[in-house]
Amino acid sequence: MFDVELINDTRTRLHMKKLAIDTCASFLGRTISQSEFRIKDGKNYVKDEIYYRLNVRPNKNMTASTFWQTVIEKLIYDNECLVIQADDTDLLIADSFEHNQYAVLEDTFTKVKVKEYEFKRAFKQSEVFHLRYKNESLSPLIDGLFNDYGDLFGRIMSSQKRKNQIRSTVKVDGITSKSKEGLEKLQEFINKMYKAIGEKDVAIIPEQPGFEYKEHFTGSGQGIQSVEEINKVTNGFLDQVAMAIGIPIGLLHGNMADVEKQTKNYMLFTINPLLKKIRDEGSYKFFEPQEYLNGKQLEVKGISYQSIFDLATSIDKLIASGAFTRNQIRLETGHDVADDPELDKYVITKNYQEVGTIEGGENEE
Repeated sequence: MFDVELINDTRTRLHMKKLAIDTCASFLGRTISQSEFRIKDGKNYVKDEIYYRLNVRPNKNMTASTFWQTVIEKLIYDNECLVIQADDTDLLIADSFEHNQYAVLEDTFTKVKVKEYEFKRAFKQSEVFHLRYKNESLSPLIDGLFNDYGDLFGRIMSSQKRKNQIRSTVKVDGITSKSKEGLEKLQEFINKMYKAIGEKDVAIIPEQPGFEYKEHFTGSGQGIQSVEEINKVTNGFLDQVAMAIGIPIGLLHGNMADVEKQTKNYMLFTINPLLKKIRDEGSYKFFEPQEYLNGKQLEVKGISYQSIFDLATSIDKLIASGAFTRNQIRLETGHDVADDPELDKYVITKNYQEVGTIEGGENEE
């Protein structure tokens, strides 16, 4: 055997893993970023500095939508996210930190780093906005799935590349094979051939004394089928990651069948729990216990998949039956209470009466 280098091009399939996680995290982040974070004081909503920070400009370098999308994406990637408040009241997302957990004492966060700046102080749990996604990180699950899907993806890609591939052999005479100089020239010739064939559509290979180059074409005619197999593996891995996060597969792929039901389940079982985490954390960090008991709290109005025009018939029935006032309906639909006493009155526009009180025709004597 000649001591000739055989070129082996090995590439990792990390792009498939990154694409799946990025797609799901961005989908979730875009949904949450459209929410409105409101400060409720009793029955009224107030707009103060906290409202401005959460909805307009959390810090000097981020808009609110970018801020919350980054929070959710970091929450998915790292299983937790830490938001601190700087001395100028800016809300900053920590890139890295150390979480010191205690059984009885309050947890602390040290070595908090935002971009290139590391805070020297330790932050207490009551001073930060700390969110955890799950009890256990998604990373081991996704890594386990990727090991299987990545290996299968790599095999299909390698098989696809071998189809319709041009292979070649080099025949060497006995004189060349015995000399060290001849072997070096052979290796140099093979390297130049590989570079020319790989980089150019048309490569001209000159004949050399002692070298005989010959190509062998391997055609299979199954290229389209292999591309479909690649897409199936990629989509399969994406679907598994989406299921782990709680995103309906149909919404992710843009399927229109039962889109309303899928959206409702997505909002109910995936988005609302995340919003409740944010609401609970914010109500605890922004307000004292007595303030919360007096009705001051953080509310999150998520994006609605139905407009008030879609609900008009149902709203009319609720008001017409006298079950709710018009201001109560406004609160349920996410709108502020109107400053009109008439809207706090119960009205009945239907002929609802108790059984036995309905009169028939005229009384007969």
